[in-house]
Amino acid sequence: MKLRIKFSKQGPVKFVGHLDIMRYFQKAMRRADIDIKYSEGFSPHQIMSFASPLGVGLTSNGEYMDIEVNPAEDWKTIMSRLNDAMAEGIQVTECHILDERAKNAMSLVAAADYTLTFREGKQPEDLEAFLNGLSEFMEQDHILITKKTKKGEREVDLKAFIYELSVRGETIFMKVSAGSADNLKPELVMEAYYQWLGQTCPEFALQIQREEVYGNTADEEQQVWVPLGLIGESLE
Repeated sequence: MKLRIKFSKQGPVKFVGHLDIMRYFQKAMRRADIDIKYSEGFSPHQIMSFASPLGVGLTSNGEYMDIEVNPAEDWKTIMSRLNDAMAEGIQVTECHILDERAKNAMSLVAAADYTLTFREGKQPEDLEAFLNGLSEFMEQDHILITKKTKKGEREVDLKAFIYELSVRGETIFMKVSAGSADNLKPELVMEAYYQWLGQTCPEFALQIQREEVYGNTADEEQQVWVPLGLIGESLE
């Protein structure tokens, strides 16, 4: 049986990198006595994959991983047992059964929601004007920024990869492209905005949280976003 598990990552564990999170969940599965399947061969490993790596220092309410298990237990009990094995800051919030032919979460990722707030004492002098300027920033035909790559620097137009940018109270909300092909970090969007203002983005000024990860169930032009957890049957 294929399962998609949604979990949150809050507090100090935001400083734990992706590879260590993978190792952490492998150990948590054993501690919780989850009957997870293993690969075959000389070096068997747990069949487990994650949707999209989360940057170090970011919190999240919308992380996903896929596992394969032997379907012989009560999943309410298993979710409870898995949460009992979690370290503080990580919590399983949803579990969904996948069709056997379902693509893994990593291959489905197409977009992600983020919320950004300023840390105490790091706000712009005129926060209201700063936030109001985001709508004019998005009205541009092109949003250009110089991006550093392994081969040097190149100018990139971010406009096509920002699906929504709005303000909710004193919180900045954005839906941006995600996945292996066109992964746009929210930090880069804010860097482009500061450059447009003729300013430099201060280090560590923003607290960034990923809220949800989506797959596109239509085509690239229509862009019908569906949370990865809804591409599957919810386990009540």
